[in-house]
Order: sequence, then structure tokens, then C-alpha cells
Amino acid sequence: MSPLAKYHRSEKGLTERFELFVSKKEICNAYTELNDPFVQRERFAQQAKDKAAGDDEAQMADENFCTALEYGLPPTGGWGLGIDRVAMFLTNSNNIKEVLFFPAMKPEDNKPKEHAQENGQL
Repeated sequence: MSPLAKYHRSEKGLTERFELFVSKKEICNAYTELNDPFVQRERFAQQAKDKAAGDDEAQMADENFCTALEYGLPPTGGWGLGIDRVAMFLTNSNNIKEVLFFPAMKPEDNKPKEHAQENGQL
């Protein structure tokens, strides 16, 4: 579930990560980044198998990242606090697409009819 997170040092089966929720909405995702290239390669292989089995959220293996890890990655941490998540919280939105700034990332069906007529799409 967290292929880039480091395994917990004392609790087998856990990773070192947390998510911050405010009023039932995820605001932040944070973890200690895995820096062992052999374990990372195994996790990527499992993710690739999951993707081939139909898991839409699974990722493909990133061999370049594993090679970079072999050269050495100091202990690092990830902290993801996006303005989009804060905007979702402030506007009481349940879907991130409702607050995205970039129009190219919004669904096509949300375009106004006038805009579609101007472009000859209707």
C-alpha cells in the first residue's frame, strides 16, 4: 500500500508513515522514505504484479529509481501537503477535481455548452 515508505523498525508488518485528517478529510500524507534498493525493487515487482492483475492504483517498477538508490540515498522523509487538499477542506469539497486549478486536469464533461459549440463539438 505504501511502496516508497520505510518498514517500521520495531513493529513487523507496519511502515513508518502517517496521514493527517481534519474533519474526515485527508490533508497530508507523510512517511520515512525507503532507501534500501533491494527491498524497493521487491516492492516495485509486487506492484507490477498487482497492476497486471487489475489493480488500478498499483504502479509500474521504476528501475532508474532503484539504480539511484544503489548509489546511495541518505535517510529522507516525504511530506505531501498540497494546496489542493487544503482547498478541498476550505470549500467542503469531496472530490479533488472540484478544486483543481489546471483546466486540462478537469473532466471533459464539465465544459460549458457555449464553449463546446464554439469549437464545433456539438
